[in-house]
Amino acid sequence: MDIEIGNISSLFWIWAACLAVVAMVVALIARTRAIKKFATPNLAARILPEASWQRSGLRIFCIALALLAMIGALLDVRWGRNWRDVPQKGIEVVFLLDISRSMLAEDTSPNRLDRAKQQITDMLDEMEGDRAGLVVFAGRAKQQIPLTSNHHDFKLMLDEVGPHCLDRGGSRLGDAIRVARSCFLEESDDHKAIVIITDGEDHESEPVEEASDAYASQGIRTFTVGLGSMEKGARIPVRLASRGRSYLQHEGEEVWSRMNGEILKQVALAGEGAYIPAGTKQVDMGDVYHSYISSVEQTEFETARINSYIPRYPWFIGLALLVLGLDTLWMAGIGQRLPGGGRQS
Repeated sequence: MDIEIGNISSLFWIWAACLAVVAMVVALIARTRAIKKFATPNLAARILPEASWQRSGLRIFCIALALLAMIGALLDVRWGRNWRDVPQKGIEVVFLLDISRSMLAEDTSPNRLDRAKQQITDMLDEMEGDRAGLVVFAGRAKQQIPLTSNHHDFKLMLDEVGPHCLDRGGSRLGDAIRVARSCFLEESDDHKAIVIITDGEDHESEPVEEASDAYASQGIRTFTVGLGSMEKGARIPVRLASRGRSYLQHEGEEVWSRMNGEILKQVALAGEGAYIPAGTKQVDMGDVYHSYISSVEQTEFETARINSYIPRYPWFIGLALLVLGLDTLWMAGIGQRLPGGGRQS
């Protein structure tokens, strides 16, 4: 039989049940010795007929069985399977992740790209029931992960994302928004959001216009998260086989990348979303999700069919109550037969 135990930690209570049984056995032995000192066996059987080993042993067995049944209920033992339909409700979120070389700058630890991945992971942890997809962009954009509710596989695929995923440098934010608009599964004009995580560099791809049109025509709200220093900026590391670690240069000068918060603010306003200037700070993205993104109106997705074990704890509770009830009734019957138990002669 296929059995599942939902709360294995409750096995601890078996020790308590064993101690209770031992205590009752010790008390029974002590009581028997006391009776032998008080009266002879023949007299004891007449004045204390309920004090026999058989009756006391049966009581101890009943109490032990009831305790074990209650522990079984606490363990949440399950067997047998049951198919049930569970309605799915949530929103669809497409993450736009900048994987251009400027995202390798190390003004955030360990670098902007790794910080962006962690921020996406933090939001996924709060997105129960929501679908998530991923678009990566640099000089061009492509859908990396289709919309899915399997967040575990999403995270595994996210770990492998990097600048190597695209063969064209640069940063075309408007193209990324355009690709993201085609990723959504539903046609209704709600429950959709785009979350852009980038340092804000853009090469004349009209992202503000794209965000505005996405909201006007498809109801897609756009949220932007800016990474990197806005003042000093940071150099972009590269690795050369002959020289080891170096920094990106242009016309003999090292390139310094700064976050462009102004363009990200404009994109968020045009898309009826919000701009989160994370900069170089640690930001609680779970709180960001609940404060901004989760405000998007939810919708009903297709019903999921789930195969689950059937909980059997009511059986164990019923057994414990039955045994304790029978024991109580039995003892009440004995009490009526005792001298002075109220029976009329």
